[in-house]
Amino acid sequence: MYIYTYPSSFFFSQHQQIFFSILVMATFDNDEEPMVIIVGGGPGGLATSACLNKLCIPNLILEKEDCYSPMWKKYSYDRVHLHLPKQFCQLPFIPFASSSPTYIPKKQFIQYLDDYVTHFNITPFYKRNVEFAKFDEFTKKWNVKVRNGNSDEMEEYFCKFLVVATGEASYPFIPDVPGLASFTGDAFHSTQYKNAEKFKGKNVLVVGCGNSGMEIALDLANNGANTSIIVRSPMHLISREMGYLGLMLLKYKVAYTVVDTIMVMLSKLMYGDISKYYGVKRPEEGPFACKIKYGKYPVFDVGTYRKIKSGEIQVLPAMRSIRGNDVVLENGKIHQFDGIVFATGFKRTTHNWLQGDDYLLNEDGLPKPEFPQHWKGKNGLYCVGLSRRGLYGIAFDAQNIATHINSLLSE
Repeated sequence: MYIYTYPSSFFFSQHQQIFFSILVMATFDNDEEPMVIIVGGGPGGLATSACLNKLCIPNLILEKEDCYSPMWKKYSYDRVHLHLPKQFCQLPFIPFASSSPTYIPKKQFIQYLDDYVTHFNITPFYKRNVEFAKFDEFTKKWNVKVRNGNSDEMEEYFCKFLVVATGEASYPFIPDVPGLASFTGDAFHSTQYKNAEKFKGKNVLVVGCGNSGMEIALDLANNGANTSIIVRSPMHLISREMGYLGLMLLKYKVAYTVVDTIMVMLSKLMYGDISKYYGVKRPEEGPFACKIKYGKYPVFDVGTYRKIKSGEIQVLPAMRSIRGNDVVLENGKIHQFDGIVFATGFKRTTHNWLQGDDYLLNEDGLPKPEFPQHWKGKNGLYCVGLSRRGLYGIAFDAQNIATHINSLLSE
């Protein structure tokens, strides 16, 4: 199979895109040059493509949106920064500049991704929604069927290796709250939140106490909104500096149980009994154990704790229902809001299109095998960026996948 690459400035019309898709598809059956298809153009897909390109292994990224890394380019709020120090967030082969800040802001991270894509000449196919993928035992290839968002036609691809790079954050999830449709204000998922400009002086409720929810609540409070946040689940609260210390200890092979003990001790020293302000206790297991076992990140405090402690951000229990602008809470109290931001996470839909895999991914689209063997499936199936280790796990996955594919091709 052959891959045709063009400068990023080269413009394809709709007919040209379809023509080149057909041309590429027509060459997929060439056994002399195997093909890798990567589903997803986020940082995981880009990193895997770069690693394969370094080894001169032809590959194609299929991205359902109209750009790479859409979660960063289209669906993140303005003030977001990487929560981990930059050395734990860089993609393979290209580090962040030494002059860049320790915690990279959104604009700089997007520029980093732009430079990365240009450097490795990565050219995804956009608006390609994978609807079916199955390994054919007869041809020993993956059959991938894709909906072209430009033409609404189905395209069919064949490849020897398939990489699932759809990420931990795939499709925004909003819970089915009784009466939500009757809400007369603005109600939307956190992926649609940019800044607090239109909420100044208004009553806004943030639902969800993960990192996005906490930071959006802080942004609202800092910019004149009367902010409340719903906190339901036990959580670990740590500072960025604690997170950095924990990662450095893990890097030098300190057992995560020991690291967790240190993290909880430091958190108690800095924040005390968080149930006094958040209404919930810390989980019984430590922050890194919760991350590894359940995919639940600790909350990195960037100023929200102080706002909650001072009463500038009000903590509320779970909601029971909504009636117009009235939000009825589980304790029976009613509060009125002009806006609701649902920072309630994401769902993955890999199981809807990936057929015949009973080894690598579970129903939630996350790996069944334990780390560090989580990235490798059977019949040339792989996954990247799904190990519940965020950006710092992507480089590990991508390089392992590329090296393994290269070894198979060498044989």
